[in-house]
Amino acid sequence: MKVKLYDTTLRDGSQAEDISFSVEDKVRIALKLDEIGIHYIEGGWPGSNPKDMEFFREIGKYDLKRSRIAAFGSTCRRGKAPEEDPNIRALIDSGVKVVTIFGKSWDLHVKDALRISLEENLDLIERTLRYLRDRFEEVFFDAEHFFDGYRANPEYALEVLRCAEGAGADCIVLCDTNGGTLPDDLVRIIREVKGSISAPLGIHAHNDSDVAVANSILAVREGVVHVQGTINGFGERCGNANLCSIIPNLKLKMGVDCIGDEELRRLREVSRYINELANLPHNKHQPYVGESAFAHKGGVHVSAVRRNPETYEHIRPELVGNRQRILISDLSGRANILYKAKEFGIDLDSHDPVVRELLKTLKELEKQGFQFEGAEGSFELLMQKALKKKKSYFKLHGFRVIDEKREEGGRPFSEATIKLEVDGQIEHTAAEGNGPVNALDNALRKALEKFYPSLKEVKLLDFKVRVLTAGRGTASSVRVLVESGDGQEKWGTVGVSENVIEASWQALVDSLEYKLYKDEKRSAKKKA
Repeated sequence: MKVKLYDTTLRDGSQAEDISFSVEDKVRIALKLDEIGIHYIEGGWPGSNPKDMEFFREIGKYDLKRSRIAAFGSTCRRGKAPEEDPNIRALIDSGVKVVTIFGKSWDLHVKDALRISLEENLDLIERTLRYLRDRFEEVFFDAEHFFDGYRANPEYALEVLRCAEGAGADCIVLCDTNGGTLPDDLVRIIREVKGSISAPLGIHAHNDSDVAVANSILAVREGVVHVQGTINGFGERCGNANLCSIIPNLKLKMGVDCIGDEELRRLREVSRYINELANLPHNKHQPYVGESAFAHKGGVHVSAVRRNPETYEHIRPELVGNRQRILISDLSGRANILYKAKEFGIDLDSHDPVVRELLKTLKELEKQGFQFEGAEGSFELLMQKALKKKKSYFKLHGFRVIDEKREEGGRPFSEATIKLEVDGQIEHTAAEGNGPVNALDNALRKALEKFYPSLKEVKLLDFKVRVLTAGRGTASSVRVLVESGDGQEKWGTVGVSENVIEASWQALVDSLEYKLYKDEKRSAKKKA
């Protein structure tokens, strides 16, 4: 069975709250989707805004290898012939060869939104599709609000589909526009539709009931051959059906031909790429492509997946470009420690006293509020300390942070002074910052870069503070999680204290020491 994928991230997805793609963003996304073999990419509604029309002009300059760009629009307006309607003219002027037209299939919308008769609505659909049929290579019809319309007035909803079929639509897409249809209802309705029309069917599901992916998959089981959705489930309200889940479900679970194996292995890359362009954080718990999709924390789980990953993984992560991760926490057992040691290139035996010491230390630190799931840099340093291999790169003699507000309404002034020692040489320096932590970070780097120039490569990528103890107000403990990178890799470090400056100091020091530790490790590997 062959199923065509129709991506509407650039139109429906961009209607999501907090998402606004530039024309350049849209072009880059389209090119990325073309790379993984998405069959159709809906570029936008050229008649609705200048940005979408500009996108169609720009994407026309590229030679897409696998995808076809589709333009989206509505039926012609009441009282206008299709050739006189500016929205229809904009579709033709877009220069694409595929067009998708939506029309009303719920009598409620015909009467209350369009305020026309049911017969007039059928006439608009027929005339529009017949006009476009001669001007595009493929014409799709989106039956908007179809499932709601069918429940309210099945005879009319089916009449809309028959009208579109008679006018020559290449595919009729059944839309759950409000996202309220449950799977059993959807299956029943599709079966009844198939008894009334013979045109190829598509599915367009929204996620307002959190079943958009399930509805899309079940639609394919019922013979639907055209599946619409968005990358990462972007879309208005609760979003659209998530192609990052639909694609692997179709290919890996159902054996449906939709994209190639190599393209599937790039799915996580595409998911993260589009999140970055949308300027949104990655959903770590997203199925298949999320950072936590194949992460294991409990000791029993880890022990099992070390023997056979199938015990707690429904697919091999590499199939979708992901990887297995073992988390370190107070739930960890020996298996977690041994797995992480192997990952870091350290050979440990399960009966080694170091393993017991690490477990004891780990559980005590987690009791204090430390968390190493997102701070593997700190955990590797902790492991080196337990092995008595951790090197001290400097000795702190003290630091002082001044945070001063000089006038009402003015910005606070932050300065940090630090005194430390490297190989017997004292360095005493100060630096300003846009806050006390930033000032301390600047002072620490300023003091150390003289001795360790490679620290100039380190960039602070993320900084998070979380209050840990409820009910203690400003005396609460805080956890600081820092993510750093040097252009080659990223790492996380953690600090915990009742003093946010001290917690930040711990995380910042671990971040820089981890960089120096990794540099030494790389250097030793090259010499070997």
